[in-house]
Amino acid sequence: MRLRLLPVVAAALVLTGCTIPTEGAAAADRPDTSAPAPLLSAAPVAEGGLHGRTIFLDPGHSGSHDAAITAQVPTGRGGTKDCQTTGTNTDDGYPEHTLAWQVVGLMRTQLESLGARVVLSRTDDTSVGSCVDERAAAANASGADAVVAVHADGAAPDEHGFHVCYSAPPLNPVQTGPSVAFATAMRDAMTASGFTPSTYVGNRGLKGRDDLAGLNLATRPSVLVELGNMRNPDEARAMTGDDGRARYARAVVAGIVGFLGG
Repeated sequence: MRLRLLPVVAAALVLTGCTIPTEGAAAADRPDTSAPAPLLSAAPVAEGGLHGRTIFLDPGHSGSHDAAITAQVPTGRGGTKDCQTTGTNTDDGYPEHTLAWQVVGLMRTQLESLGARVVLSRTDDTSVGSCVDERAAAANASGADAVVAVHADGAAPDEHGFHVCYSAPPLNPVQTGPSVAFATAMRDAMTASGFTPSTYVGNRGLKGRDDLAGLNLATRPSVLVELGNMRNPDEARAMTGDDGRARYARAVVAGIVGFLGG
């Protein structure tokens, strides 16, 4: 039986996998050549500065799956895709879904200390989770001021860096303006926190995608953050360490704050 989405005063990230194939990537997955969005400066925010704001966090892939993982659900662009995917992992077997869950747990404390109400797409890292379209519907229904999905990529080991996905071409006014502004603010916060934009996909850390159902179906400002490449040895060490995960969490929270402006 599939886990139902529950609003929880806690935090987590991710709507659908943004993982770029390690081989045979389509042209749409290669670096953009269009002009990048301008850099934005993230304003500092005091304690309680997000009071009255709702943040929907989706920690990506679920901790376990059942036969429904291949059930076909709407993509938001007239097609269908699998309900969910299993995600990737480091060469040592540390899974993407656990990375996202742990980073989101760290974010919870930070966001709540800023006064935000946080809604999660799943309540643990062991149960079968909901499909990507259901996660998008829950994010929309929450009335969130910002929706963040947290993932990590599984590319070639010599590739590294983060990238932020948004829906493109846009399907509604929110995707046209606010989601792009959110992606840009997130990219700038990640860069300001010392993380390197992807060396192998996107344009200066930004990547418009038309194949991510969670972003296509979004009617609230929504992004999906690929923290880095789990197959890269240096980034894998950061992701599997307490200090590294704390840095990722602070950076993503800073991106939310930068977008909402405190």
